[in-house]
Amino acid sequence: MVSLTPTPVDSAEARDLLAQYVAMRAAAFPGQYTPASPPQAMFEPPAGVFLVVHDDDGAPVGCGGIRRLADDGEHVRYEVKHLYLAPSTRGRGWGRMLLDDLERRAREWGATELVLDTHHTLEAAGGLYASSGFVTIEPYNDNPNATRWYGKTL
Repeated sequence: MVSLTPTPVDSAEARDLLAQYVAMRAAAFPGQYTPASPPQAMFEPPAGVFLVVHDDDGAPVGCGGIRRLADDGEHVRYEVKHLYLAPSTRGRGWGRMLLDDLERRAREWGATELVLDTHHTLEAAGGLYASSGFVTIEPYNDNPNATRWYGKTL
C-alpha cells in the first residue's frame, strides 16, 4: 500500500529524492535552475513537514513538504516545496494524495492559505495545482527558478 511518511529532509531517502528532483528540474531548463539544500529546521513541525512517498513495495518514490512563511498579520501561510514523484509513478493519483496530505497538515497548524511557486514548463504540476483549487497569484518571492505563483485560501 502506498504510504506517506514524515521524514527528516537531511535523511538519505530525502536527499536521494531531492537529487532526483534537482536533476529533473535542471534537465527541464538548463542553465536556469539554481538548486538549494533546504535546512532541516524548515520542515520541523509545526514550522513544516517533509513527507516521503513509499510505493507498494516500500520503496521511496516521491516527496514534498510545506514550510510556514512569515505571517503578514492577516494570514497564516504555508508554502508547498519540492513536490516530486518519480516519472514511473506519475498518473496514479499519488501527487494529489501528497498535496492533499500537506494541505491537511497545514490546516491542522492553523494555515489560512497555501502558496507555491513553479515553472511554466511543469505543465502536469500546474494542472494538479489548478484542479486542487490553487489560483494564479502575484509573486510572493523572488525565486529565480519560478515563472508562476499559485495560492489557495483554506
